[in-house]
Amino acid sequence: ADVGVGIESRGSAAARNAADLVLTTGDLSVLVDAVGEGRALWRSVADAVSILIGGNAGEVGFSVLGTLLAGSSPLSTRQLLLVNLLTDMFPAMAVAVTPSDDPATAAPAATGPMGLDVLGAPLLRAIRRRGVTTCLGAVTAYLIGRFTPGTERRSTTMALCGVVGAQLVQTLSGRRHSPLVWATALGSAAVLAALVQTPGVSHFFGCTPLGPVAWLGVALAITLSALAPRLEHSVPVRRLYDAASRLAARLGESARRTRPLLHTGIARPVA
Repeated sequence: ADVGVGIESRGSAAARNAADLVLTTGDLSVLVDAVGEGRALWRSVADAVSILIGGNAGEVGFSVLGTLLAGSSPLSTRQLLLVNLLTDMFPAMAVAVTPSDDPATAAPAATGPMGLDVLGAPLLRAIRRRGVTTCLGAVTAYLIGRFTPGTERRSTTMALCGVVGAQLVQTLSGRRHSPLVWATALGSAAVLAALVQTPGVSHFFGCTPLGPVAWLGVALAITLSALAPRLEHSVPVRRLYDAASRLAARLGESARRTRPLLHTGIARPVA
């Protein structure tokens, strides 16, 4: 879009009235700073959106896989709410308000359209990557719990820690230089550890205190999920991404086909 810029100290009254933007001084460099800050804000918001949607997609994928493996969803409703509280509230908000001078978000102003750089296909790739990575961390932690001595509640607790840990590590990987993001991520991790290790509170959320072996398994699962993006171009990981994309497309198509049937069934009077 074309934007008319007027300068108060030099332009006429008619030019100032017709301008979309009026500068009170003759320094045009403030426009460059404003454009750069706006682009950084767009990138921060896009990253926050990918964290929210990608993390939730990973949770849904893990719930589906866990149901296929165990016959029921590994994470209860309270545990899913806890995951969203620890990963979607403060860490995602911290990413969205990351200052523009953060090296992770700051970028020189370009002449191309901003939407093509952060929205559309790039955003979908980021969401897919975060979803697969989150699901990988949760599934790995859950399987480690299943194949090591312990109860089913221990396995689901490890899966809960794997889901939260994988998402927090992804959040930190994109904002290594932001003290605010570090504070919120580490705070969320500390709250999770305290909730899990406190007997009464842990039982309320359907968890159980974990021992050293279980925490080691969670750490291995989180490490594997953190290394997954680095192996994105390898053949096995690309096949995993392609399979996840095809599964998401099939689920979306099934939902589109089922929605009219549900509406028809609801609207049709029962004889």
